[in-house]
Amino acid sequence: MSTDNIFAVINSQRACRAFADTAVPDDLIARVLDAAVYAPSAQNGQPWEFIVVRDPAARATICELMARAWGEHGRTHSESHLSPALFADVDAGLTGGIATAPVLIVVAADTRRGNPRTFGSSIFPCIQNLLLAATALGLGSALTTIANAYSEELSQAIALPDEVSPIAVIPIGFPKRPLGPPSRESFAAHSHRDQYGSLWDAAPSDTTPSDAAPDTPTAQ
Repeated sequence: MSTDNIFAVINSQRACRAFADTAVPDDLIARVLDAAVYAPSAQNGQPWEFIVVRDPAARATICELMARAWGEHGRTHSESHLSPALFADVDAGLTGGIATAPVLIVVAADTRRGNPRTFGSSIFPCIQNLLLAATALGLGSALTTIANAYSEELSQAIALPDEVSPIAVIPIGFPKRPLGPPSRESFAAHSHRDQYGSLWDAAPSDTTPSDAAPDTPTAQ
């Protein structure tokens, strides 16, 4: 296993909201889902359920729910919170771009397999694995939760039983255009030593190589 490859995938994963008109074979979807289930979950409950939606009518229904939620609630809120470029990308995605994805994966939680309070801590690591695997395979993807504004209609569209709750909708497909690297602030801007306010970049004041006893092994 190449450590460099792992970090290259992590550092290049970003949201894709416009997709090429290219089919995604089942074997790639299977590899993405296989990676997803290796995520940790509370008490190893593995509450995830994946509904792989290829049917055009079902995909259209789900995307219509997303567009409706964006128009009725999301757009006004997001316009004042996102940069103009990001807002434009999200707006284009939710009003048509995501609808071009040949596959939508609805990630849901089975409430019979764990405490509902822990579903987020189980489902979202699973989704992150899914997103990273998609990136490693050259696929575009995005984490969206906006369709949950109409969770009952979403559940009806894919025949979820009452015990299974939708958590996220992940569009999957080959990107329409190269995505480029994600924009992120340095971890050091938000990291502290021992207590909040003692910035990571500041030189430690109480630890130097001479502080360690001669026979103390160093951590590797």
